[in-house]
Amino acid sequence: MLQVRKTTIEDITEVMQIYADGREIMCESGNKEQWQGNYPPQIMVEDDIKKGLSYVCESENGLVAVFFFSTEPDPTYAKIEGAWLNDEKYGVIHRIARKKNANAKGVGAFCLKWCFEQISNIRIDTHEANAPMRILLQNLGFSYCGIIWLDNGEERMAFHGLKSSI
Repeated sequence: MLQVRKTTIEDITEVMQIYADGREIMCESGNKEQWQGNYPPQIMVEDDIKKGLSYVCESENGLVAVFFFSTEPDPTYAKIEGAWLNDEKYGVIHRIARKKNANAKGVGAFCLKWCFEQISNIRIDTHEANAPMRILLQNLGFSYCGIIWLDNGEERMAFHGLKSSI
């Protein structure tokens, strides 16, 4: 049985391994541009943990996924080439990754559905080459809304989901 909880600093080694698995999964699926090097850096993940914005998903066998979740407005979402579905309060998901093993299949959908239990309005973005994430978002009823830009100027595909659509 899967469950979500806040990440603790004691989880950091395993969480960083899950992010390494996520980079490997992305490369294997043809996404060789996103999360290059050691992204996300450990200092960023530790900061997310301290702020209470990092979450892990665990099964009876241990941690299987990690993600950032906040219900505060995301500055990178203030400007969009396109349009969000609405202007209501929203949750945002970033840096979602799963452990690389067969037991982790379906965990991404579980984590996103958990977020919808916290708030019914979710925004998320992904790299154009991240086909597995785009498919997951489509399967959960997210709508493609346009392009947003990260602080470093890189473009990302922006998606918006409503709990009523899943």
